[in-house]
Amino acid sequence: MFISETWLIIYISCVLFMFGAVFGSFINCVAGRIVAGKDWIRGRSYCGSCGHELSALDLVPILSYIFLGGKCRYCHTHISARYMLTELLLGTLFVWRFLVFKTVDFLMFRDLILFVLLLGLSLVDLDSYIIPDGFIVAGIINWLISIIFVENKLSYFIKGITGGLFIGGGILVLSLIMDKILGKESLGGGDVKLLFMVCLYTGPYIGLFLLFLSCVIGLLFVLLLKKGKIPFGPSISMAAFVAALYGEVILRWYLSLF
Repeated sequence: MFISETWLIIYISCVLFMFGAVFGSFINCVAGRIVAGKDWIRGRSYCGSCGHELSALDLVPILSYIFLGGKCRYCHTHISARYMLTELLLGTLFVWRFLVFKTVDFLMFRDLILFVLLLGLSLVDLDSYIIPDGFIVAGIINWLISIIFVENKLSYFIKGITGGLFIGGGILVLSLIMDKILGKESLGGGDVKLLFMVCLYTGPYIGLFLLFLSCVIGLLFVLLLKKGKIPFGPSISMAAFVAALYGEVILRWYLSLF
């Protein structure tokens, strides 16, 4: 039976949204356990208020929150909307990535894994001002594995390493200089390692755009939230998402101006 391209796109988008929502639920749980200092590998999910172990019906992404009215089934305590919003966000990001490139290949899965990691470390950073090294290591491993599946492996490797060292290393040197001048930490070590990791995926030129956009987003957060200090990881993650989807387009546009 012939299936039109439109219906195929809709079908793939629906599947990706469901997977994104599931991974959003998972990574939110992982982030919460990391912040609480608990084992995120073993153990069943439970209500944070009454401690009741949650059943499968309580853990259906998005739908469980809606049908339960945002409350625990057992103690009726209000559940943070962050759970549903995280699931909606990652599901949307999965679909967005597919609709931009309209291809299902390994590079798409590479980017989807990166999005999961960036969301997880952002959630941890928002709650604790800490970016766990595990997320950085997982991101580097994901990039290294992707080398196997690209056509020009050497060029891909050199571009990534150059981006990571140029942006990450440059920011490290700059932050050390600023630390000496200001007499306090100007940028967390986790932020520097995160910049190194994400710039492996972008290379040096798009990495510069990512760095600039990260600073703009961070400044906007400071102005909107009216705080003197904010976690920088979410700003870098948001910029990395934009760079992954539109970095090449923005770079070609910029070079066309000369």
